Amino acid sequence: MPDIVYLLTNPTMPDLVKIGRTTDLESRLRSLSTHSGVPVPFECFYACEVGDSIKVEKALHDAFGDHRINPKREFFRLNPDRAVAILELVAIKDVTPTDEVAEDQAELDALHREQTRREQFRFSMVDIAPGAILSFSKDETITARVVDDKRIEFEGEITSTSAAATKLLHRIGWTLRAAQGPLYWIYEGETLAERRIRLEADGDD
Repeated sequence: MPDIVYLLTNPTMPDLVKIGRTTDLESRLRSLSTHSGVPVPFECFYACEVGDSIKVEKALHDAFGDHRINPKREFFRLNPDRAVAILELVAIKDVTPTDEVAEDQAELDALHREQTRREQFRFSMVDIAPGAILSFSKDETITARVVDDKRIEFEGEITSTSAAATKLLHRIGWTLRAAQGPLYWIYEGETLAERRIRLEADGDD
């Protein structure tokens, strides 16, 4: 069976990423969502087949050790794109699911409600003013303009970062119902989520 390393996010645990490994991604997602005590299923941000998942997982855990919440757990406070950048160097095959994995429709409904509720990001949190230009992390030639504290102008429409990101991900074959917008839009070289983490950390110093 293939060695797989995965990055998971959960809308109930904003800014946290779970970095782990498995040989059966769908079963692992279902197991974690059922037995880990989280109120809604995990979402797979990225997963890939690698030559040696034990070695790759350890390298990621070591690389981001200063972002680890608990040394006994696999959760890290960082933007998942940073881990993706490393994984893409060793990936044999991208096996990221293009839709959500859950035990039943009730769990999917709970996930979708939480995804909608999580739409609380404000540009003022990260010192971005109206008029600023954002780029899409999967294709930085695609841009959007900030119009107020919560909305952007994308393809001539006023919308949210999440709605625009979801539309773009659907175009490349993903079928998830709702994306977390701050994970997919970039400003000044970092995603909105990563910028938020950095500024909040600076404020704690």
